Amino acid sequence: MGVVTLHQTDASMGELVSRLSEEMSSLVRGELELARLELTEKAKHTGKGAGAFGAAGLVALYGVGALIATAILALALVMDAWLAALLVGVVLLAIAGGIAVFGKKQVSEGVPMKPERATENLRRDVEAVRHHRRAEDRIARRTP
Repeated sequence: MGVVTLHQTDASMGELVSRLSEEMSSLVRGELELARLELTEKAKHTGKGAGAFGAAGLVALYGVGALIATAILALALVMDAWLAALLVGVVLLAIAGGIAVFGKKQVSEGVPMKPERATENLRRDVEAVRHHRRAEDRIARRTP
């Protein structure tokens, strides 16, 4: 993308406006591509987080199954049945808790679903165009 200088005398005002329009279109296309890439990255994090939440649910289900199986199988052991079932269940639920914390972190990195860098770049670009236009207006007023 070229830069239009204020000292060009061979380009008419119409040509300058046309070039500015073309360059703004190119700039907006670039910012939209950046926004698409940002949203893709955030969607990946959200997907990982959702998968981790699913895995946490599965491990928690196994924890419940182990609690039930342990309660039945522990009857034959020397240890009190309730104590063995409690121990296995607590360990599996602690694992599920760790996976859930990981999932929450992944989802948090993916939200809010807005392209923050692209939005900030676009805001700065619009401000630069306004500043450039004000400078052109000041120069045009000075020129007889």
